Amino acid sequence: MTDQTEHTILEAAFATLANQPTATLAEIANAAGIGRATLHRHFSGRDDLLQAMALKASKELDVAIDAATADAESYTAALRLCLEAIIPLADRQHFLAGEQLDRFPTVAAVYARQNAELVAAIDAAKGEGSFDPHLPTEWIAAAYDTVIYTAWHMVRRQDATPRQAAGFAWRLLQSGLSKGNP
Repeated sequence: MTDQTEHTILEAAFATLANQPTATLAEIANAAGIGRATLHRHFSGRDDLLQAMALKASKELDVAIDAATADAESYTAALRLCLEAIIPLADRQHFLAGEQLDRFPTVAAVYARQNAELVAAIDAAKGEGSFDPHLPTEWIAAAYDTVIYTAWHMVRRQDATPRQAAGFAWRLLQSGLSKGNP
């Protein structure tokens, strides 16, 4: 029962905060169909809830990326496939991207691992000739993260489908960061 209640609270928090980032815990509890006291038995406060949301969303990202890239033929292909897997998660990720969640050590550790994996994939893709070897890898990683955030924003506003946004993001990364561009 506890796991189901926590799952219900987290799902209500994702849905509520995606549409109303300043929603109160009482509003989240109401959306979950529980009382505020029940919410507080599972999460001591907003920070505790945000941390749990970040860890759940990070795990969902990891699962989506692992599934999407399992049969990738190259690191370049894997980076493109990652976009296609990550962008459909806009509803669950967009709100969290605007929060300073790396202030929590457990979240910071997950984010650091995910960033290290991205940097390693970018370095390998640079070795494949996909990105300009003279651009710093951290610059490319920051650009990658930025186009994901932009794609999430477009999807949330319904200016593009997740598939279209992934295509736009990849095209931008390839045209702006590839070898031979001025």
